[in-house]
Amino acid sequence: MEMFLRNPLYTNPEPCQHLAEYKLKHGFNGYKAIQKLLVTSPIGKTSVKKPKAVPRCSFCNGCEGRFYLCLICSSFSCLDHTILHSQSEIGHAVFVDIERAELYCGVCCDQLYDPDFDRVVMSKHSMGLTSGATGNESIGQRLIKRRRLISGVGLNFQKSKCGVSTKDMRAKSCYPMGLRGLNNLGSTCFMNSVLQVLLHAPPVREYFLSGGHRLEACHRRRTTDLMCLLCEVNAIFSAVYSGDQNPYTPAQFLYSWWQHSANLASYEQQDAHEFFISMLDAIHEKEGKSRNGSKGNEDCQCIAHRVFYGLLRSDVTCMTCGFTSTTYDPCVDISLNLNTSVSSTEKGKKLNKRNDDGSLSTLSGCLDLFTRPEKLGSDQKLYCQNCQEKQDSLKQMSIRKLPLVLSLHVKRFEHSLVKKSSRKIDRYLHFPFSLDLSPYLSSSILRARYGNRIYSFGGDESDMFSEFEIFAVVTHSGTLESGHYVSFVRIRNQWYKCDDAWITEVDEATVRASQCYMIFYAQKTLYNKANEDQSHAPNSPGRELYFPIAGCC
Repeated sequence: MEMFLRNPLYTNPEPCQHLAEYKLKHGFNGYKAIQKLLVTSPIGKTSVKKPKAVPRCSFCNGCEGRFYLCLICSSFSCLDHTILHSQSEIGHAVFVDIERAELYCGVCCDQLYDPDFDRVVMSKHSMGLTSGATGNESIGQRLIKRRRLISGVGLNFQKSKCGVSTKDMRAKSCYPMGLRGLNNLGSTCFMNSVLQVLLHAPPVREYFLSGGHRLEACHRRRTTDLMCLLCEVNAIFSAVYSGDQNPYTPAQFLYSWWQHSANLASYEQQDAHEFFISMLDAIHEKEGKSRNGSKGNEDCQCIAHRVFYGLLRSDVTCMTCGFTSTTYDPCVDISLNLNTSVSSTEKGKKLNKRNDDGSLSTLSGCLDLFTRPEKLGSDQKLYCQNCQEKQDSLKQMSIRKLPLVLSLHVKRFEHSLVKKSSRKIDRYLHFPFSLDLSPYLSSSILRARYGNRIYSFGGDESDMFSEFEIFAVVTHSGTLESGHYVSFVRIRNQWYKCDDAWITEVDEATVRASQCYMIFYAQKTLYNKANEDQSHAPNSPGRELYFPIAGCC
């Protein structure tokens, strides 16, 4: 936080008024009392110690869902009655989420981030890790011992009661470089989940770790008071890949993003997809101007477009005369509606996970739906250049150019203008780890439309690089009003769950069973090369391939 004091361009956000009033009146007494109740699990997760009996809400006596502890009267309450408690008891506004050890304001109905409380939690967290030591071992000695366990040095398997193999020990105690938790700054799980994806997107990672964003040149040409978002992203990459085991706090990045997206600047929960798009726009706005001059998006050399830029083709065919007009639209992701039937490419496969109504939804089916000819409604008649009047038309989408990294957005939030309401679609979606996009390319769509006739469809290199491998998934659990984002990242065919500050190793079944909201694929050759580079990465004291990490199991 010292950087904010030194740099007049940084502006801290307005703190919660109710938290400020609480600290002014009670100081840190409540924080100190809570610290005594904090416990750290074997995987490094810190939470508030629950009573011996099943915790129940003081108002409704319910025992399900999240519980909050009032910092004034120490009463337990569910989320609904936390708000009621704040309204009925003057000054009882600040609570602690006992499951996640995070502050919550019952008046603002929002999570809070306070550096002072964060220090209390992290202090207890460190004490919890230290208490696991034997004798007078220092933290450094324990880390050396754990690294020896990884390499097999000093192991005596004959004396081991468990007989754990070297491979198993590595999986439980050490994770690949670049896996580091991100602290929640108050309903910022949407931001953390997307940042974890970008941190492990092969070309984005290579760009920042190889010095692609030149910091000195950036500072020299800065002409506005806006913080440089790319500099903050670069700082996150440097911190995450430094080997530091403690969760990182991306506060400076958050403030920088707020300056570039003022309409989204608040501690309220935001949409992960909207954040992803706004972030790419901000990167393009910053880097695109300096690199491109007057060039368009297709030739843009900013890192956002070099990695995520693709091109969609839209064919609108007059149903009267057959005349077809074609337009091309640039995109950095593809939004898909959830389908309710199995696609032709999925038939014959064993798909066990069905929705409550017995139907199946698959990613291939969603892509089939996206590229299927659609009859436009009578209120959407388009002007036909050949007929010289508006006619009924068929519209068909296809992918003209594939990006290096494909971002697929699953439309789970439905908004009704008629009912003036919104709801979340909780359908399960089957998605493959290896994806062949050749059936959805413009060349394939046009071949299917025109048969064996000779037709110039303008194929390009996308035909040769249509195979993709999954490397990250962003999931959303909960309701539209109160939900939580988590990301899964795939490194060398092993999956890891990134839940804010906590990193855990998971199996493929856990990822497949998740409620995916955004799915990220990298071109197969790119994905394989990235895995190969990580496998042969040199080990050094500061850049080891594997390192012990807090908050992991």
